[in-house]
Amino acid sequence: MLSPQSTEIVRATLPAVGGAIGEITPLFYDKLFADRPELLRDLFNRGNQANGSQRQALAGAIAAFATALVEHPDTRPDAMLARIAHKHASLGITPDQYPLVQQHLFAAIAEVLGEAITPEVAAAWDEVYWLMANALIALEARLYEEAGAPDGGTLRPCRITGRLRETADVATFLVQPLDGRPLPAGRPGQYVSVQVELPDGARQIRQYSLSGRPDDALQFSVKRLAGDPAGEVSNHLHDHLNVGDTLLVSAPFGDVALDGGDAPVLLASAGIGCTPMIGMLAHLAATGSTRRVVAVHADRSESAHAFRTDLTQLVAKLPDAAAHVWYERPEAADWPADRTGLADLTGVEIPAGTVAYLCGPLPFMRAVRAQLLTAGVPAADIHYEVFGPDLWLGTAS
Repeated sequence: MLSPQSTEIVRATLPAVGGAIGEITPLFYDKLFADRPELLRDLFNRGNQANGSQRQALAGAIAAFATALVEHPDTRPDAMLARIAHKHASLGITPDQYPLVQQHLFAAIAEVLGEAITPEVAAAWDEVYWLMANALIALEARLYEEAGAPDGGTLRPCRITGRLRETADVATFLVQPLDGRPLPAGRPGQYVSVQVELPDGARQIRQYSLSGRPDDALQFSVKRLAGDPAGEVSNHLHDHLNVGDTLLVSAPFGDVALDGGDAPVLLASAGIGCTPMIGMLAHLAATGSTRRVVAVHADRSESAHAFRTDLTQLVAKLPDAAAHVWYERPEAADWPADRTGLADLTGVEIPAGTVAYLCGPLPFMRAVRAQLLTAGVPAADIHYEVFGPDLWLGTAS
C-alpha cells in the first residue's frame, strides 16, 4: 500500500489538505470544466454541480481514502472503492480520464496550499491518488468485462415499451434493447444509468434503481424532482418520454444488492428509496423465498407512497414477512397514532442474524442505522444505497 515515507508525510499534511478540501474541490471542477466543458455537458450531473453535493462527495472520498491508508496501512478500503467503481462503470468512466483528473486536482491543491506543497508532499499525495485510481481502474475493468463491454460502453439504445403512473410524481418505465440481444444480468437492488438528450443539446446521465425485473424488459422508476435546481433529467423523462420513444440505458450496476443467503432480511426505505426495496421484495416473492423478511417504509402520506399496493401484495406472497409503514401526514382518519410521524424501529422485532438494506434520505438512514446497531445488528450487516453523490461515504462503516 502506501510507502512508509509517504505515510508519514500524508499523516502530517492530512489536517491541512483535509481542512482545505472545501476550497480545493470547487477549484478542481472549475479547472476541469474549463479544460473539458463537454464533461459537464454530457457526463457530470449539472444539478449536483450547481448545489455543491458532487464537490462535497469528492472531498469526502479523498479524505476518507487518505485517512484509511494512514490509519490502516495494510488494508485497502474495498467497500468504499467498490461503491465508487460501480458508479463510474455506470457512467462509462475510462482509464484515460484519470490522468486528466490528476492534472487538475493537483493544480488546485497547489494553488490553494501554495508553498506548503513541497515536491515531497506533492509526491506523497500523488502516490495516494494513484493507489486509489489504479484500484478503481482495475475494479471498473472487471465490471465492464462482466457486463460484456470491455471498452466501457455499456449504454445501449432502448425503446420504452411501457410507462406506469405510480403516484403524481413517480413513473415507472419498462425498456427493451433495440439490438435484440439478451437483457443484461442484474441483481435485486442495483440501478441503471439513463442518458437523455435535453433541449440545449446536453446528454445528461442519471441513475435509477431497478424497481422490478419483468421477463422481457428492464424496469426502473423515476421521481420528478422539484426544487432549485429542479431535476432536469427526471422532469424531462416525465414530460417528454413515452411508449415508443428511445433512450440510452446502461447495464445494471451497484454494490448494494440482495445477498443469496437465507438469513433474515430487513428492507428499510423512505420516499422514493422504496424502489430498490420493491425490486428485492419482488425477487424474494418470485423465487419462493422462505426467509424472514421485515419491510419498513416511511413516507409523507398514502398518496405519496409509490408501490404502496405492491408492498402489501408482495409481503402477502412471502410466508414469513411483515411490513411496517409510517406516514408523516396520514390521510386515513383511522391511521394508527403509533405509525404517524417518522419511522421508529424501537418497537419492531429485529430477528437475530438480520442483514439490513437501507435506502432514503441521509437523516432517515442515519437514524435507522443507529436503531439497528442498538438492536444488535452488526455494522457489517447494514448496507445502504443513496441517490446522487454519496455524502455518507467513509462515515457509515
